[in-house]
Amino acid sequence: MNKSSEIEKLAKRIKSLRIKKGYSSYENFAFDNKIHRAQYGRYETGTDIQYSSLVKIAKSFDMTLEEFFSEGFE
Repeated sequence: MNKSSEIEKLAKRIKSLRIKKGYSSYENFAFDNKIHRAQYGRYETGTDIQYSSLVKIAKSFDMTLEEFFSEGFE
């Protein structure tokens, strides 16, 4: 498993879920969900993420971690 490709998959999943939720702007999504905007933007571009931040993001999408990881990580 290549770490950078896994982080890239994570970034794509986060971005696709934000768009699916109806947010064209990552900044608006982050603001509405009380996530630091700059940090959230880095997650969408492939910065490694802490587990606690991932849990918060999954909750922002009204998902469990199992649901979050159910697509995009094949």
